[in-house]
Amino acid sequence: MSAILATATDAPVGVTVVAEVNGTATVVQIARDLTVASGDVLIVERIGSQWFAIGRAWAAAPAATNPQPPPEPKPTVTTGSLVVSPVETRSYRASYGWRTDNTDMYQGQYGGWGNHTGCAFYGSKPRSLAGATVTDARIRVRRLTAGTYAAQATTMRLVTQSSLAVGATNNSFDVPSSWVQAMVDGTAGGLAIYDADGSPYVRLAGRGSWSPAWTLTITWRR
Repeated sequence: MSAILATATDAPVGVTVVAEVNGTATVVQIARDLTVASGDVLIVERIGSQWFAIGRAWAAAPAATNPQPPPEPKPTVTTGSLVVSPVETRSYRASYGWRTDNTDMYQGQYGGWGNHTGCAFYGSKPRSLAGATVTDARIRVRRLTAGTYAAQATTMRLVTQSSLAVGATNNSFDVPSSWVQAMVDGTAGGLAIYDADGSPYVRLAGRGSWSPAWTLTITWRR
């Protein structure tokens, strides 16, 4: 068998040294008077069942005889936005059920007709982003005439949002990212406005009154 190159992977012990031969750690006999250090590139030859180091290659051991592989490339970050129109907007009253006279979203109570919960349902489209992280979310809202004309604060999932005057439109109304993340993850399906004490009485446009009503824009990354 012809001589090949191997790399000493440790300091010698007596007359042997461990070297990497053909990719395998192998005990190699050191020829008499040959000085070996860890990292040396050796000229080795197999005689019978034993490998022998018969010389050293090059003037000095290379700086890195077993270089580490390059680090894995950083994963590519993908970002984007998804616009989701509600599949349904409607208002509910505990004593009367869902309103069928219009698709607007009411909050509060007027007269003795029950306390409203206005709901916007988004169907399955948010779940098309499954696995993505929601970084921002906004909806489009418009307040219609109902109750007082003064600007009023609506309560969305028990979190008080900014006030909205009658006739005012907000095309970039912030929604907590965690709520929309729940829609993406499939554990929630929509948004609602509701105040337990029934006040203030507010009416926000639904799909039937204003086509962009409650359109949700989700900004995401993977």
